[in-house]
Amino acid sequence: MAQDDGYTQLEMVWPARLLNTPPVVKLPEGYALRTYRPGDEARFYRVMKLAGWPEWDNETLQPWLARILPAGWFMAIHVASGDIVATAMALHSHAELHPFGGELGWVSGDPAHAGKGLGLAVCAAVTARFIAAGYDNIHLYTEDWRLAALKTYLKLGYVPFLCAPDMVKRWQNICRQLEWPFMPESWKSVG
Repeated sequence: MAQDDGYTQLEMVWPARLLNTPPVVKLPEGYALRTYRPGDEARFYRVMKLAGWPEWDNETLQPWLARILPAGWFMAIHVASGDIVATAMALHSHAELHPFGGELGWVSGDPAHAGKGLGLAVCAAVTARFIAAGYDNIHLYTEDWRLAALKTYLKLGYVPFLCAPDMVKRWQNICRQLEWPFMPESWKSVG
């Protein structure tokens, strides 16, 4: 999902030291986790719109479907309503810096259910799915301003990937905003 308009998205990677330690999926009471079922699309588009991506529809979804691992599109469900309230995809990636990589992608959640750890749960499920499938190059793309998502990824165990010259400065700013330890020596760099 990297862009070529001069802006480089942030990248994070699942560290090699955690490849034998898949994250545990934890859900609060009243929520369940399942994988995609035909017919989920309309609610998925609604959650994507609520999360800031209003352009999602069948046409937008189509190219991503071929990249989703089998049983790799996770949905957090509000049990009482049956609504999809958070989602994330396990996408096969073929990016230059991530050959045969697994990309945690299109994480979104319904703001009405924020603060319950649902984003963490679907991200943990995707990461565990990649590990179970034998992926050893697991990564994600995001933006500097998605602070809640960044904190979720850091809490889960992902580390910044210093893939461009401005990354250290950008991550220093993000860590300050999140009150997260700034430790570039323990992060992954290109090369």
